[in-house]
Amino acid sequence: MTIDEQVQYLRKGAIEIIREEELRGKLERSAKTGKPLRVKLGADPTAPDIHLGHTVVIRKLRAFQDLGHTAIFLIGDFTGLIGDPSGKTATRPQLTREEINANAETYKRQIFKLLDPDKTEIRFNSEWMQKLGSDGFIRLAAHITVKQILERDDFAKRLAEERPIALHELLYPLTQAYDSVALEADVELGGTDQKFNLLLGRNLQREYKQEAQVAVITPLLEGTDSVQKMSKSLGNYIGISEPPSEIFGKIMSISDDLMWRYYELLTDLTIDQIAALRGVADNGERNPRDIKAELAKKIVSDFHSDAEAQRAEEEFNRIFRNKQAPDEIEERIVAFGDRELRHLLVELGLASSNAEARELIKGGGVSLDGERCNLQTKYSISIRPGKPGHDIKVGKRRFVRVRGPK
Repeated sequence: MTIDEQVQYLRKGAIEIIREEELRGKLERSAKTGKPLRVKLGADPTAPDIHLGHTVVIRKLRAFQDLGHTAIFLIGDFTGLIGDPSGKTATRPQLTREEINANAETYKRQIFKLLDPDKTEIRFNSEWMQKLGSDGFIRLAAHITVKQILERDDFAKRLAEERPIALHELLYPLTQAYDSVALEADVELGGTDQKFNLLLGRNLQREYKQEAQVAVITPLLEGTDSVQKMSKSLGNYIGISEPPSEIFGKIMSISDDLMWRYYELLTDLTIDQIAALRGVADNGERNPRDIKAELAKKIVSDFHSDAEAQRAEEEFNRIFRNKQAPDEIEERIVAFGDRELRHLLVELGLASSNAEARELIKGGGVSLDGERCNLQTKYSISIRPGKPGHDIKVGKRRFVRVRGPK
């Protein structure tokens, strides 16, 4: 690619590049000298699973890798002990070293679904932070003022609301910034919630007489609710290690509008290619549902395989288009006898109470043997020896086959 093409390629899916002219200069120098840029992405191993929201910035790291640059995936095993206060209204609970080490191992396995392991440098910031020592850390802290740290929006908000800020939280941005110094990073990647930390890295590199890194900032991805950012705590996430059918089904559940954002942030399609797809959807030439299915297959293929993506689509169509039960269905054994449907839902753990079961039926969320249930009909489930079982569907993807003992 020409330098212009490289900048355009790296700009896709980035909400801001600070500064783009510096990035261009670094790319030009790299092309002349043959020395690849050192591109850093840090992640604290605070949870064992990576979801699609995390992969937005990992894909950006791969984009640099595809251009021949050194991808550095930094596991913040030291900063993880502190806990990133970005966007938090209260102090995070601190993790143990055992929890961090276990999570770090899962990160290493999962990131190589996107990154080339032979071209990726895995580093841990405990390498240099533990060597720094208490006197070195004090000298490091002399390079930053309290005023600079308190300029962070979340810190300022917590002070205004008289919420406590633990002293170790104020040290987090400084520690992350020092990672850029230790790695001599040319570029650092991060989401919008990391902007302050990335800019502090630029400042600290200048303090250490290094050339300031370029900050490439990516947006935060909305979850399956199409509103809030993807998060395990909100239950709107899509984990990259989930079964292919789960990933496919969750992608199909997002809104048509959000689909285009997923195309931009989670695929390698160019902006022009995405615009062309949107054009044929808007003018009625193609059904948006089919374009969304293509998106779901692309994403499943990234984390599983093309064959599993194809099977996931066939399974989805069998269940939702053709109204058939899936090939593999959970089977539950119950005692012989007759039961009302709502009581059976509670017995099977598909509803927490008769009242919840009633609301599920009222909302059209329950099907019995392929027929959607309603409140006007009293459904009596008869479980008898030698008789076939009954298929119950609750919500969009929960299937249970209930039968008596053999």
